Amino acid sequence: MYPNLYYFFKDLLGVEWEWARFLNSFGFFVALAFIAAAILLTKGLQLKERKGLLRPHEEKQVFGKPASVGELIGNGLLGFLMGYKIIGAFLVAGEEGINPQEFIFSSRGNWGAGILLALLFAGLRWYEKNKQKSAKPEERMVRIWPHERVGDMTILAAVFGFGGAKLFHNFENWEEFVADPVGALLSFSGLTFYGGLICAAIAIIVYAKRKGITVRHLADAMGPALMLAYAIGRIGCQVSGDGDWGIPNSAYLSDSTGAVRLVTPSEFQQAVLQNQAYLRQEFHHVVEGENIPHAAFKAPAFLPEWMVAYSYPNNVNSMGVRLANCNEAEHCHYLPLPVFPTPFYETIACLLLFGLLLLARPRIGLPGGLFCLYLVLNGAERFFIEKIRVNTKYQDLPFAPTQAELISLGLILAGVLLYFICKRKAA
Repeated sequence: MYPNLYYFFKDLLGVEWEWARFLNSFGFFVALAFIAAAILLTKGLQLKERKGLLRPHEEKQVFGKPASVGELIGNGLLGFLMGYKIIGAFLVAGEEGINPQEFIFSSRGNWGAGILLALLFAGLRWYEKNKQKSAKPEERMVRIWPHERVGDMTILAAVFGFGGAKLFHNFENWEEFVADPVGALLSFSGLTFYGGLICAAIAIIVYAKRKGITVRHLADAMGPALMLAYAIGRIGCQVSGDGDWGIPNSAYLSDSTGAVRLVTPSEFQQAVLQNQAYLRQEFHHVVEGENIPHAAFKAPAFLPEWMVAYSYPNNVNSMGVRLANCNEAEHCHYLPLPVFPTPFYETIACLLLFGLLLLARPRIGLPGGLFCLYLVLNGAERFFIEKIRVNTKYQDLPFAPTQAELISLGLILAGVLLYFICKRKAA
């Protein structure tokens, strides 16, 4: 496991770059997911534009005007925050006992780096606007194509997606939130994909309507991009070990190095009794013998055992019990009961579904139809993976579903309903 890039470089190159501890592996793959989605969305919108399905929107803009005080202050503040926190984080990376997450959300930073970057950002903004300055600024109507707005939509998706993911996660784990609301809100872990998807979708729909972009065509372009982004994001979950794993595979147990071995059912039950403290933390209730969800599946000869039973050594949440011979202050834990690596399964499944959406795109002429297919496929994939995932269940509801199961069923129904609505509008 690589909770941050420090562990990756140490394992791959044998170097110990302390500054790399501040580069979270999960965040790295989330950034890659946003970049990949933005590129794919741009290509999808350009395809729609070439077919004449999306048109540019005219806006009034002022040209030749110098940088305003507000622009200079805004750029300066952005530069200050980056210098004070990000450069400051790298400068203290070698100090003993520094926790990257605590540092980012503390008041500590480097004033010198903050002031220098503030002046640089403000200066660059002034220089850029000054080059375009004219004696008499003029207003002109400009045509902006939908694909030129992908940058704005990406920022909206990032802000509202992260906020929605945290919001839904805290609703799903209300007891944890009440116990430590500040920690729950500021933690980099604990994100619910569907919460992010729903909140980001609402923000982008409102934006698209204001900018004259046909929502159905935009949604069609976004379907494959969202599927690919989800697949890449799940790589981050798998690599960092952020807790989005499956139920224990009772055919295996882990040793103190994180390696797994085949065991008998009685050995597994004995291990359950020996790991009560960890299991209470994982499943949030008293565990006695058969009370924990589990399934026994032995890996066929052609598959490595980690694909069906993984102990997530050095996981970013420090879940489980301590690894032998690990001298780090944190990220020294592994799961004594190895689990099904569901993030890995979701990455494979979503890459296949992404390919399916690309194949279906030229064959579906109904505006909005491709996005409806995305909703059904994404909902079905998540609904079935929930059967072997560790997640909070609503015990008071019939069948005790998880939040993700309820939302995934809602997405499937929404996909079917929206298909008929789109079909009626196209008639």
